[in-house]
Formats: sequence, C-alpha cells, structure tokens
Amino acid sequence: MNKPQVTIIVSQRERFSYTRESLQSIYEHTQIPFSLVYVDGGSPRHIQRYLEQQAQEKGFQLIRTEQYLSPNQARNLGLQQVDSEYLVFIDNDVIVSPGWLDLLLECAKETKATVVCPLTCIGQPLEQTIHLAGGEAHIFVEPDDFGAKRRVHEKHYFVNRKVADVQDQLHRQQCEFAEFHCMLVRTEIFQKIGLLDEGLLSTREHIDFCLTVAEAGGTFYCEPASVVTYVPGLKFEWKELEFFMLRWSDAWEIASLEHFAQKWDLTVKDKYFKKRYKRMGHRRHQAFLKPLLRSLTFGNNPLWLEKMAISLERKLNHYISDRYTQSRANVANQPQAHENKPTRELVSLVHSLEGDK
Repeated sequence: MNKPQVTIIVSQRERFSYTRESLQSIYEHTQIPFSLVYVDGGSPRHIQRYLEQQAQEKGFQLIRTEQYLSPNQARNLGLQQVDSEYLVFIDNDVIVSPGWLDLLLECAKETKATVVCPLTCIGQPLEQTIHLAGGEAHIFVEPDDFGAKRRVHEKHYFVNRKVADVQDQLHRQQCEFAEFHCMLVRTEIFQKIGLLDEGLLSTREHIDFCLTVAEAGGTFYCEPASVVTYVPGLKFEWKELEFFMLRWSDAWEIASLEHFAQKWDLTVKDKYFKKRYKRMGHRRHQAFLKPLLRSLTFGNNPLWLEKMAISLERKLNHYISDRYTQSRANVANQPQAHENKPTRELVSLVHSLEGDK
C-alpha cells in the first residue's frame, strides 16, 4: 500500500466531551487515505477507554499523558510522529464535512501554499455561522513620539456572518493566517521553523505560528469549499471544568501574552494587548460561571452575586493553575513553557484594567 500523503493530528482544545462526535466525523467524511495521531492529555477514564478502543479498531496512533497539556505541547507530541508530506492540525471539538480533506489538499497542490485553512464555522446548526474564512495577520511599524512602535494587525474575514448571506463572496483566496481549529500544513516547513512554540500556553499560538511561517517564506490560502464546524460547549463535570479553567487560566493567558510580546518585540501597553488583559477570564465566566448562576437563581442573576462569584472563581482558578505548575515541577523533564511566570507589571496592568470594568 502507498503511504498516505496526510497525517491528521487531533488534540484537545478546551474540553473532552465532544471527542466521540468529532472523531466519528473524521472517519465518516474523509475519503482519501490518511494516517491519524490522537494526542490525549489527561482525559477522563471513559474518554480514555473510548479512544483506546477506537485506536485498536481503526489502527491510529494514540499518545496518552496523565496530565493536561497545553495546545502546542499536544500538537508537538503529534508532530514528532509525522513522516507524511502534509499534516492537519485539528481540534477535538470540530466536525468535518464530506470531502473536507480532499479540497484542502487540492488547494495546497494547485496554489503551492504552505498552509491551507477551510471555511471554519461555529456552533449548531452546523455549517451556518462563520467563525473564520481566512484573515490578515502581520506586524507593522508605527511612528510615535519616542521613535517607532511595533504593532500587530489581526483581522478575521466574515466573522459571525451567516454563510447563506455571503455565499457569493466566499472563494479561494490568499490570506495571512489560519487557526488551529483546522489547518493543512506542508510538513517540510517545520525543517525551517522547528517545533511549535510551547511558551504560548493558551493564546496567540496561531498568530505566532503564522508570523513564523510567513517569515520563513511560507504562504497561506483559505479554501471555503472545504467546511468544518467548531462546536463549543461544556459539560458540568469536574474533569472537564478543571481542564477548561486551566486552559483559559489567568496565569496561562498572561504568560502567553507576555511571551508573545517579548518574542516579537511588541509593547504590552498597546491596545491589542490591553483589550485581552481587560477581558481576562471572560471565556470561563461566559462558558460556565454565568450559566451556572442563572440556573441557580432561576434566571435572576443579581450583579452583586455575579461579582462575588467571579471573585471566588478567580481564587479557584489561581489554585488550579498553581497546583498544575507544582505537579509539573515533579516531572523530570518539565517543559520550559510551564516555567513562565507573569511579571509584576503585567499582573498590575490586569488588575488596573479590571478596575475599569
């Protein structure tokens, strides 16, 4: 048999409970031959058993760690197993549509692109609301009173638009970035850029990757004929909530933003960063804290209760991230990424912005 041209690397984005649906869609809707590497970072036992059974039945490689993994940690574990011409990074909460991979591969071959992203939709019903149809991402230099400032430009095309409303505008086009929800990559680019940066624990890792690829001479295309859907949503189970809270913890997010700014010589006082510091923790609060409060108060969610709950949640969040860091310190080969600590300047900035809310 000929070796498949593509290796699919599946890793956990922020939860575990959509594992079955996502994996089933890959095997149901992928026509061309492929290899698959599944990276399972600390999933609950019933998910672990399911993946072990599926790996045995379908013959894919399963990499299991007992501790949670940051996204780039997980992707790098999978990346090191790849020996095919192309690879796909895809999250475990993504549903693919028929022919998705064929179309991405066709685009890469016809355009010679380094990275190709599909039309990425969000939520249910599937394939109706756009999350990403390519976009722009680059660094530009802006003069100021003190000389010049390096700033990030980031723009998503057609974000939150209905596919039906912009269908005639969706066509294959060159762009500047893709997201790790799903992207096809020429494996050879990693010979130039190395592994993904594990200093980015929870955010900006897609922008960093795309900037790095562009710096190495790579190109990007969006192929909207290929459609996938990112399906967010949490189950109120402790293992799932714990991973979600760590994944979007204040500690990981601040460390990631600081690392990104230092790496690309950007100022954290830029509005690009201030916006993210000001919204620190919003993913956790929107995904489970506020829905939980609405449920407990039968829809009457007084502001004083919400503020108190957010304060308590932040303490719990810090406990979870601190405990994880301590547990990693007991592992012989601790990844450098988890040694990143938020600076006092950043912590102070976050607290001051919280006071402006």
